[in-house]
Amino acid sequence: MAMKIPFSCVFASDEDFAYPASELNSHGPHVFGWRSKIDSNNGADKSPKEIVLKFHFPAKIYKIQVLAHQFLIPDRIDLFINYSSKSATPSSQTFEYIGFISLSPASENFQSRELQSISIPEKLATHLKLRMTSPHPNKLNPHNQLALLAVNVLGEEFRPNDLNHLKIKQNDEENIEIGLSSITDDLSYCMYVEESICDIVRQLEQLKQRAVEDERFEYARKLKLCMNCLRTVGERLGRYSLSKRQSVQKEDFNTARLRKEQMELYKKIVFEKLELEKLLERDGLLVENDICSETYAQKPQLPNAPTLVEVSKYLENLKSTEQSNEEMQAAKLTGHQSNFNEIPQSPQLRCKSNCDQVAKTSSSPRGSPNTGSLRRRNKSAPRNSNYDHDEREIPTLRHSHTNEFLRECHHQHTDDATRGRSKLNDREKRQASIPILVFGIDIVELFYSRQFQDREDALTQLRDILKNEEKPEFGYNKTTRGATILLHRAVRDAVFSVFSAAAETIRCLFCEFIPGKVSNSEVARCVDKLLPELLSKSGDPSPRVHNLAQHTILYIAACNEVKEQNLVAPSLSRPVTNGTHPRLALSRLQMLEQLILSQGINNEKQSGMTCRILSEVGIQGIQHSHENVRKVAERILIAVYKVNARLIRKQLPPDDEITRRNLLYRQLFTEFDKIDIQRKREMLNERKANTLEFTMPEYSSSETSGGESSSSRTLRNVEHKNVSLVENVKTLRINSNRVSSPTPFNQQRNRPQNHQILKSKSGQSIKDFERQETFKCTFCDYIAFSNHELDYHYYRQCPYLVKCEYCNDIIKINDLNSHLLSECEKTKDFVKCDVCRDAVLATELLEHKKESHCRILTSGIAKCPLCHENIYLPDDGGYERHISIGCPKQKRKVAK
Repeated sequence: MAMKIPFSCVFASDEDFAYPASELNSHGPHVFGWRSKIDSNNGADKSPKEIVLKFHFPAKIYKIQVLAHQFLIPDRIDLFINYSSKSATPSSQTFEYIGFISLSPASENFQSRELQSISIPEKLATHLKLRMTSPHPNKLNPHNQLALLAVNVLGEEFRPNDLNHLKIKQNDEENIEIGLSSITDDLSYCMYVEESICDIVRQLEQLKQRAVEDERFEYARKLKLCMNCLRTVGERLGRYSLSKRQSVQKEDFNTARLRKEQMELYKKIVFEKLELEKLLERDGLLVENDICSETYAQKPQLPNAPTLVEVSKYLENLKSTEQSNEEMQAAKLTGHQSNFNEIPQSPQLRCKSNCDQVAKTSSSPRGSPNTGSLRRRNKSAPRNSNYDHDEREIPTLRHSHTNEFLRECHHQHTDDATRGRSKLNDREKRQASIPILVFGIDIVELFYSRQFQDREDALTQLRDILKNEEKPEFGYNKTTRGATILLHRAVRDAVFSVFSAAAETIRCLFCEFIPGKVSNSEVARCVDKLLPELLSKSGDPSPRVHNLAQHTILYIAACNEVKEQNLVAPSLSRPVTNGTHPRLALSRLQMLEQLILSQGINNEKQSGMTCRILSEVGIQGIQHSHENVRKVAERILIAVYKVNARLIRKQLPPDDEITRRNLLYRQLFTEFDKIDIQRKREMLNERKANTLEFTMPEYSSSETSGGESSSSRTLRNVEHKNVSLVENVKTLRINSNRVSSPTPFNQQRNRPQNHQILKSKSGQSIKDFERQETFKCTFCDYIAFSNHELDYHYYRQCPYLVKCEYCNDIIKINDLNSHLLSECEKTKDFVKCDVCRDAVLATELLEHKKESHCRILTSGIAKCPLCHENIYLPDDGGYERHISIGCPKQKRKVAK
């Protein structure tokens, strides 16, 4: 009989942080499944996605099931298996292709999920690989994502003595129908039924098989009816479990607690209704199960589930009942005990039907205790040791003075619960001895409070203390130490609002309180205590948490006292390995890249920002399994290459054809080549400008007496000329009539001039060389030898400029949208798109919004006005990198 083969996901070529491939390891209503990351290139990335699953033991595979997403649907899934006795993940060449699964496009309502199953000849395997191609396009999948909700593998555990039998069955071509050992192993069952119910159904199936073998048919019939009812119950509990998980993600812990209690109460009611404890026969065979009962005379009617309001009322009544018991014990100790009156029965849940109560009172199990004045309606019935807590009658005190005493105790308990604060115990007082001395016991109790509002108030008070300009009573060093202890506790808080307030307080501490006031040793102690917690938060699955942690660390690194002691960079520049979690590795490399841009590369060994250390980090990063980590590591290597190219070349493999077959190294070496070409071009331009030393000519008095003539011209100021050429950097205007038919450069240079004798740096004279002035392009460092030549370069050649199609003005590429909206002659015809902020013709706005390049851009990302591709870090040379790589819509190319 086939059963579910447990597995773990060991490799995924692509995954979204919120939907990792590890979600495929378990089945249930609460799982969200795997999802690929968003394709930011609008479908440019069409590479297949691969997932490798490793079985917990070698198994003979009979069947594979796949549950697809409702609209993120791959077109095709190819299946490969591998048998390996090693624990490591096998290479892609060792997998055997066994078939594929084709999935249908999404339905009209985008709510149905497709379950596909493929039966295969009996195969021995330890790994399963799924390769998915491009998705089915639909309106709900604009980012070309792929998703799988669940993967199920059915088979049997392989034993060595079964090897010969396996070989015989592999040669047999007959298709044998696969029988399941349990219905709960099927994916259509376990994905929608709560896990605990699945376990119970699995036990009932085994009991049913045993009952059939023993010819206990009435017992088997009861088990079958019970399993059918439990499936309905399990599906409802599955929806509650999913709602509970969503409440936890929203940090609505009160609703999550009520959902949990609702599930427990509903299971308790249903189990009592179905007499589950009897059917399980935990203590041995029960003759009652072989006799027809009223409950299973027909299909049992399930009770309604309690609502959250009913659950809340039930918990309040339960709390008041426990409090009454405690008050009764206190009254006994104080001598105020009096006669007892029987009070009405404690409130019942409205969800319990009358038939449940009748069945419970008429058929009470054995062993019910008789304590106090508890009465049984049916005295002939046996006592029940598991009698429901809700059915008990609670005694209370009669006299008024006792009631007043209990009421005072109740009010005192209610005030303490509402306030949520408690006194610090001895251990907490020892931990917070310095904060108590510096800030007082009241604010420290707020930090240790169970109410998150109190903790937020405490952080607000601490910020006000740190912003106070007066010198603290206990000095700056001791105040910093006390604040560090409290912030170390607040940073680890699970509530986001508290963590956000703690991050704001940390920024206040390092940006306003510490500079120029606190000693270096105390600053180092503060960073050593807070930095590890912030680094762990930077790898949090929630984007708002890890982004806030990254910004807080960068604020700390920007503090002068921290920068001088190099306290942050060494922690970020530790090499990342494949064992480092992708989120944590990506956060560390992103922060390190920002430090390179803001602080630069340092030559001090202890700074953690030397070329050697950064190159080691980058080389380890480009070997990481996650794509985003590799991209950031490439940018770090390129930044170091601009400073020390020889060191990077030395640590990388040799630049030959074999190495360039690897896509990773081919892209990296291509970027290096572009940097080398640019560097050589700059060197050649420098040599052109500095090769010759001009000497001023001597003129006779007769030539100068006539006033200013052409022979009395002096060298013009190059900087002044560049400013005059580009008066407005944002919008460069050049009269089109002036350069409509420019003179060729060779004709310009051959015009008659006064020939002078010039000397080079070597001292050799150069005759018949006209004295020429050099003009440098403001944007691409092009060297021109005349004003007219520089104008021609701006108008025809400079790759960072473009001609406006509507007014023929020459504009910087990154300012084209603002030009069309405010400066162009056709400004009235353009409007700004409210989605992508581009300048669009008013008549084409609706069609523009349907285009794929009309998208919302996040901070730190711009869009090329010509080709609409993303440009990362536009303010830090992003446009220059984009043009140097080659914008497909820019006809002007960078000179090689």
